Amino acid sequence: MKQSLPWQLLAFIAGFLGVLIFHQGFLLLAYFLGWVPRPPYDLTGTPPLGVPKVISLAFWGGIWGIIMVPALRRFGAGTRLWLAFLFGGVAPTLAGTLIIAPLKGLPVLLQPARLAFGFVINGIWGLGTMIFQGILDRPQTYRPSGE
Repeated sequence: MKQSLPWQLLAFIAGFLGVLIFHQGFLLLAYFLGWVPRPPYDLTGTPPLGVPKVISLAFWGGIWGIIMVPALRRFGAGTRLWLAFLFGGVAPTLAGTLIIAPLKGLPVLLQPARLAFGFVINGIWGLGTMIFQGILDRPQTYRPSGE
């Protein structure tokens, strides 16, 4: 019996995992190297619901995954990976800087070092998301127990 999940759910899961493993993994490395002052996997609640920051980031990573996956699906596997890095590096970084920050009442910080770090960490998210998408999108065959 062959069973598959909707592509949107797979893309969301891939983006969610991309944050938890790749984005936060890179933040952990950057934290240990002294590049950033804040540690990864921040469990501080975010307003208005008090959801931990890392879960909020992962949720939005899933939403971005739903946007990115179909946009890059027509490209070959190798091309798709570097385009995912570019997509991740540019789109979420600019959205966070130019849209989300002002909505939260924060200043728009167009500092080159901050933008470069955002490009790299979000690019790594994009790459990780596409890797997870490739894993999750493989056809799976499920066998009932006893076969």
